[in-house]
Amino acid sequence: MTIILGLESSCDETAAALVTAEGKILAHRLATQEDAHRPYGGVVPEIAARAHVEALAPLVEAALADAELTLGDVDVIAATAGPGLIGGVMVGLVTGKALAHAAGKPLVAVNHLEGHALSPRLADPSLQFPYLLLLVSGGHCQLLHVRGPGDYARLATTIDDAAGEAFDKTAKLLGLGFPGGPAVEKAAAKGNPRAVPLPRPLLGTDDPHFSFAGLKSAVMRAAQSGQYNSEDIAASFQQAVVDCLIDRTRRALKASPGITALVVAGGVAANQAVRGALTALAGEFDLPFVAPPLWLCTDNAAMIAWAGAERYAAGLVDDLSIPARPRWPLDPDAEKARGAGVKA
Repeated sequence: MTIILGLESSCDETAAALVTAEGKILAHRLATQEDAHRPYGGVVPEIAARAHVEALAPLVEAALADAELTLGDVDVIAATAGPGLIGGVMVGLVTGKALAHAAGKPLVAVNHLEGHALSPRLADPSLQFPYLLLLVSGGHCQLLHVRGPGDYARLATTIDDAAGEAFDKTAKLLGLGFPGGPAVEKAAAKGNPRAVPLPRPLLGTDDPHFSFAGLKSAVMRAAQSGQYNSEDIAASFQQAVVDCLIDRTRRALKASPGITALVVAGGVAANQAVRGALTALAGEFDLPFVAPPLWLCTDNAAMIAWAGAERYAAGLVDDLSIPARPRWPLDPDAEKARGAGVKA
């Protein structure tokens, strides 16, 4: 039985997990930083990096104890090497390198986005390549053909803001609290999704990409107008995001013959309105819809360990010179999207 130790520290969650190559989660420990960042309404990189330094080693020890294992029992060390807040990424990767060197174990440097992309196979072992993935999180909004570990074709990306970023900014504008995604979803459940006229950027166009900056600006104007309550704005915003995600994903499905499933991953995949709409969309194309359980959608170390397992099985092992990366596209050969910048 091959056992993989996974480490995650790319943003504001510190985590360690032990997962087998067969997909059994032996242990998972996570430390959140929500209280530290709440006064600022968003993640402060320096605070996040310091918190990772303090939390990671105790989490590794706790995960090993939970699984009744020692570091010597671990076969592979997998650590997030990017993309993300570079201070936090460095903490996790350097820790992974140190453990791999000390224990004489192979190191697998994992792209955080690949952790999300492969996590549905941890949740559903029957899921086969290739599948269409909607990767929707705080920093990314992409549609990808997932063909195997390290093998991705990007069909679409955001040309400005990601959907999760728009959720966070909307929560801050409306004073709903932090983290923003769950706060907006909770408020939206009490509001009218048709109460506020908001735009649906790129809806129905031939452009394959996503755009949420204009929607975010429209939310700000609606909030400043004083005409609407926060619940109605939240509900209308959430519906606009869902409409955009479904429209762009439908377009990608039409251009994706031979896929096995429609899959969603990333933090925004925890949103029930998004899940419900994607389930219906998959039904339109007679495809299964696969989504990880809610806790696997947000940042965690189990998905990093699993991505490490998949890459290790494919012979993708790294040496200790591999760098931490603030940016790391899954498909580096994809044509640069108009205005995408760092989100390409």
